[in-house]
Amino acid sequence: MDRYQRVEKPKVETPMAENEIRITSQGRMRSYITYAMTLLQEKGSDEIVFKAMGRAINKTVTIVELIKRRIVGLHQITSIQSTDITDTWEPLEEGLLPLETTRHVSMINITLSKKELDKAAVGYQPPLPADQVKPSTDFEYDGEGSPGGRRRGRGGRGRGRSRGVSGMKSYLIWLLNYNLQVCHMD
Repeated sequence: MDRYQRVEKPKVETPMAENEIRITSQGRMRSYITYAMTLLQEKGSDEIVFKAMGRAINKTVTIVELIKRRIVGLHQITSIQSTDITDTWEPLEEGLLPLETTRHVSMINITLSKKELDKAAVGYQPPLPADQVKPSTDFEYDGEGSPGGRRRGRGGRGRGRSRGVSGMKSYLIWLLNYNLQVCHMD
């Protein structure tokens, strides 16, 4: 593909609800957590919706789990979808034809609510037991890595190793099984 360049499509800005948070792989976790906590505790929102695609899914799940461990009584519904994204590539050399490639991208929507949600929904999770929630307004967690500290290692802030599609599926299956186990402990 070094003889092609991708054609940037104009981004279609869809209106966003005030309680919707779109997570990107570039955004800082602490900012998302602070904003979500502000919506739920200070702005009076009863419900927030997190949306993410592709590599941002891992970050979204982590953010949601951290918030659930800081605010008592949050119900959760998770839904997973996928979409196809078509990219257009223009040739940099004469004689080559333009190309179109299609990629299959995973998407996740996670709704956290103070009010009870539909318990019959496939992705429903009840609130965590109160003894597992540590109410706090300040977060010790400051990074993209482990919650324990500010370790960066020798490489600085690299992109890290990608899980790939099968790794993502394994992670989501593990997460769902973990949450089911926690729910059955009650």
